[in-house]
Amino acid sequence: MADEYSLSSTLERMYENQIAIEAALMELTLLAEQQGFAEAGDNARGALDRIGENAGFIKQGLARLRSIEKK
Repeated sequence: MADEYSLSSTLERMYENQIAIEAALMELTLLAEQQGFAEAGDNARGALDRIGENAGFIKQGLARLRSIEKK
């Protein structure tokens, strides 16, 4: 039960939430662009780019943390 609330497990769930938010934002971005809100679409795509850039870093950090916890 203690592992369920470990730092790596908690961060993994936060990462999963981030990915879910990314997917929802993409859907809203596409909808906004289809309705002619190009500037809003551009702004949202900027946020999506940042989420994408950070996703790899987060995933690598989680992998490292999990390897440390296994020792």
